[in-house]
Amino acid sequence: MKATMIRHRCFRLAASPPLVLCFWLFGYAAWAQTAGDFLAGNSKSCRSCALERAALKRRDLSEADLSGANLEGAVLHRARLMRVKLTGAKLTDANLNKSDLKNASLAQAKLERAMLYEADLSAADLSGADLTEAKMQKARLVRAKLDGAHMPEAILTGARLDEASLRGANLSAANLVEATLRRANLEGANLNNAGLVDAVLREANLKGANLSEADLFGADLSGANLAGADLSEARLSRAILTGAVLDGANLKGALMPDGSVHD
Repeated sequence: MKATMIRHRCFRLAASPPLVLCFWLFGYAAWAQTAGDFLAGNSKSCRSCALERAALKRRDLSEADLSGANLEGAVLHRARLMRVKLTGAKLTDANLNKSDLKNASLAQAKLERAMLYEADLSAADLSGADLTEAKMQKARLVRAKLDGAHMPEAILTGARLDEASLRGANLSAANLVEATLRRANLEGANLNNAGLVDAVLREANLKGANLSEADLFGADLSGANLAGADLSEARLSRAILTGAVLDGANLKGALMPDGSVHD
């Protein structure tokens, strides 16, 4: 039933339980109409809409407002999502492979197990987002904001995170093999048991970070700030530490670049 038709019929009723039901139906019809308009391409605003498993492949949704929307399992492969508002949205298991999310707002979004292969998230805001087990191979996250993001076991092989902010982020057991994090801010981040083989962390800020049991084989840490970092039991074989700051770092049991085990 059309929202306008329900509204007209509602106002002909006196204040009563049927009136309450009538306005509930009006709200439901208006919500359904909004979601329908969005899926039909007639609107770019669908806040808090139910769009589970929506087929949005290659859609141009630049600057759309999908704050709080449920896009669980949605297909957004190669979609254009520049400056889109997805604050607090649910994108669990969504397919965002090769999508363009430059300058997008994804703060506090739920992205568990989401697929973001080769997605461009340059300068996107993902602060506080849940990216547990997200698949982000070769994703571009240059200057992205990931402060406080929850990213355990995320796959970021070959990803570009140059100048990204990951202060206090949880990257425990994340796969960052061959990722680039030049001048990235990882102060206080949790990288326990993370895979950073051949990663580039030149001039990165890792002050107070937890890198215990991390695999940094062949990693480039030239000029990195590791003051107060926990590197206990980490593997630093063939790592480059030229100019790195290690004041107060915990290196107990770490396998050093020269093959020795630190006391």
